Amino acid sequence: MLVTENLVKDYHVGQETVHALQNVNFETTAGDFTVINGPSGSGKSTFLNLIACIDRPTSGEVYIDGEATSQLTESQLAELRKRKIGLVFQTFNLIPVLSAYENVEYPLLLLGLKRSERKERVMKLLEQVDIQNLAKRRPDEISGGQRQRVAIARALVTEPKIVLADEPTANLDSETGKKVMSIMRRLNEEHKVAFLVVTHDPVVTNYAKRTINIRDGQLLED
Repeated sequence: MLVTENLVKDYHVGQETVHALQNVNFETTAGDFTVINGPSGSGKSTFLNLIACIDRPTSGEVYIDGEATSQLTESQLAELRKRKIGLVFQTFNLIPVLSAYENVEYPLLLLGLKRSERKERVMKLLEQVDIQNLAKRRPDEISGGQRQRVAIARALVTEPKIVLADEPTANLDSETGKKVMSIMRRLNEEHKVAFLVVTHDPVVTNYAKRTINIRDGQLLED
């Protein structure tokens, strides 16, 4: 589902060059649940942004479902993200004026699905993350853990090839974080979607099928 080859990302700060990623080779397949651990500044968010095609590498290649991304236009990358990548953010990134149902439905509107299919997919996922009774509530009317469940449902509703989660427990208390990770792990099994989670929270590692440490822009597999 995902392959990176000799991935390099450099940033220029004044006269200095910062090597955020150095020749990173990585791959994951359907059903994997990979956790990448690393402190702030280790390169984990840079790595996630390159995989999500939000940023472009200095050199190297990212393949999503067999497709090389380096030569794609911005509109082609946007289409790829819409159809093949689900994103879960630490700050949830829900649309405040939309209900939980509408937030999960929104990616399906972009895909042009019929109303009946949208409703079926959305309600199924809201039930799977156990918040179907909150479907009509807006983000400011539910808890942080419930918002993250909405975000997870939204990430999966397009039936992506891979779900990328950036510090999904960072804004949650420890017990709520464990519940959210349990849900993600269960959905990983049920949907057979590859999950890639970057975190500095050691508890998240307990839910991994595979753990990788990142230090100074290099991956070290446990």
